[in-house]
Amino acid sequence: MQPAPADWLIWRCGALPLGLLSPERAAWLAQQLGPCRLLSQELVWQAEEASQAQRSELLQSALLTAREQGLLTGWRNERFSFWHANCTTPEPQTPAILSVERSGYRWLGMLSHAVHVNGFLPDGRLWCARRALGKATDPGMLDNVTAGGLPSGETIEDCLQRELAEEAGLFSLDGHSMQAAGSVRTSRPEPQGWHDEFVHVFNLTLGPDFEPRNQDGEVSEFLCLSPQQVLTHALAGAFTVDAVQTLLQGLRTETILAPLPSRFSK
Repeated sequence: MQPAPADWLIWRCGALPLGLLSPERAAWLAQQLGPCRLLSQELVWQAEEASQAQRSELLQSALLTAREQGLLTGWRNERFSFWHANCTTPEPQTPAILSVERSGYRWLGMLSHAVHVNGFLPDGRLWCARRALGKATDPGMLDNVTAGGLPSGETIEDCLQRELAEEAGLFSLDGHSMQAAGSVRTSRPEPQGWHDEFVHVFNLTLGPDFEPRNQDGEVSEFLCLSPQQVLTHALAGAFTVDAVQTLLQGLRTETILAPLPSRFSK
């Protein structure tokens, strides 16, 4: 977790922190959202009395304007939910503060959630995905065998199953085993804004004959790497930051892995 730039502003809905903004972006957003107070160190959006749906649509409208003005790229037509600035366990049944386009989360410096899977072979080699060149973030970089953001309305469990099928072509755990390995929070400045995410980590031990096959076009190739090759690529900066943190989290929690819910059993 990296420190935020010193001149960036916290922005809030009333007293509730939402994210981090550059001074220029805070000034732009204050003009778009309606009743706001722009102070030296924070932007206060006075929408605490609005409903979740009203807040969501007001902010979504601002993001659409940013897209039209060429300020926001990589639009996905998919929403993420925001519960609070330190939400470790997202639950679709719990009312969120708001829900807006996922590409706006870095742009607004808001906390998001993702599912990442370390794909091991029994001999210790690791299946790694190369992100397609058309990806909005980190195109062409190496990633975990499966990695995907948590959209509004999905549980971590549902997201995990869907991403394994879409990205790696794994539709069943027959012949494989998987366990939850906790989560790791990453935060850093990115060209799009402030990245802040809880990555929910899973360790998957694949059968020796399995080869991942991408189904959704988001992976250009899969590489099967030895531990030394993984280290060499990581030190060369070929992996995404979150992929490296996912692997470290998976390795450090090897002895205290939690079993998956029963519906994930083989």
